[in-house]
Amino acid sequence: MKRYFVYIVGNASRTSVYTGVTNDLNRRIQEHKAGEIPGFTSKYKCNKLLYYEEHADIREAISREKQIKGWTRSKKEALIATINPEYVDLTAE
Repeated sequence: MKRYFVYIVGNASRTSVYTGVTNDLNRRIQEHKAGEIPGFTSKYKCNKLLYYEEHADIREAISREKQIKGWTRSKKEALIATINPEYVDLTAE
């Protein structure tokens, strides 16, 4: 069964967050950590995995990504707090 992940990464200063979708969460987070993805995440050093959820259908995952991207920052922070109230890098676990 294929798995797809909607994820949120942020930077150490908590000033920026980015929402994305991938079929390989570990690889994608390593790419963010290495600064290999040009654009917003490398510019603002968004390399801490703050939140993720798993989906079995890519269309569902993309729809959820778009939904979260349309949210206010405070709503995204509330979502992160549901599984990560300390705002720690989940890849450190």
